[in-house]
Amino acid sequence: MKIATFNINNVNKRLPNLLRWLKRSKPDVVCLQELKCAPASFPEKELLKAGYSAIWESETSWNGVAILAKGVMPVATARRLPGDPSDHQARYIEAAINGVLVACIYLPNGNPQPGPKFAYKMEWFSRLAKHAAKLQKQGHPVILAGDYNVAPTDLDIYPTKSWAKDALVQPAPRKAFAALVAKGWTDSLRELYGDERVYTFWTYWRNRFERDDGLRLDHLLLSKNLAPKLIEGGVDADVRAEDGASDHAPAWIRLR
Repeated sequence: MKIATFNINNVNKRLPNLLRWLKRSKPDVVCLQELKCAPASFPEKELLKAGYSAIWESETSWNGVAILAKGVMPVATARRLPGDPSDHQARYIEAAINGVLVACIYLPNGNPQPGPKFAYKMEWFSRLAKHAAKLQKQGHPVILAGDYNVAPTDLDIYPTKSWAKDALVQPAPRKAFAALVAKGWTDSLRELYGDERVYTFWTYWRNRFERDDGLRLDHLLLSKNLAPKLIEGGVDADVRAEDGASDHAPAWIRLR
């Protein structure tokens, strides 16, 4: 099974890029973030034509998450992250696919920090950790995939001080990510790449992509019973080089 996560940064605007990548890469499961479309505007028909069924939660102009599955319909198990009934932002969706529970995550950015947006980021992270612990306890094979808006360590951002005040690299979310992993989740790309730098995001400004000045913000975390099945993984960075590309590239893994 090949599973990918891809912050598409407007699914309708980048639909040609997405369809080209799906045809070439042939993932079995894809978690998309930042759909930025009204629920009725999600390109379900085009994706079905490409061989992918989908479930999604979206909101006009902002946020939005979807899970695509090749040749099978994802069975939705959750459409919001539990823990706060007042939170209606479309940032979490979860589905059972071929015996694996797949969670698609779009964690809040948190900028500017400090402030209410950063507080929301940390509160959301806390809720995610609690839900992840519940899933782990239930014993399901689980993948927590998505844009976490966290560069976990200095290895996950190009050498620079220019991001020092950004919410993506603050000690608190880094600590929260490390604590989540310590509870029995495997950071699959770091497991595969060791101390090698690998990035999934490059800003549009100042030729950051051309200089490979990137950050690793997109992660695929595996439950204890899935981690031994990890075979390979990578980042399709060439997708970021296309015309009209998202500022993220797809990150993917393959499980035995």
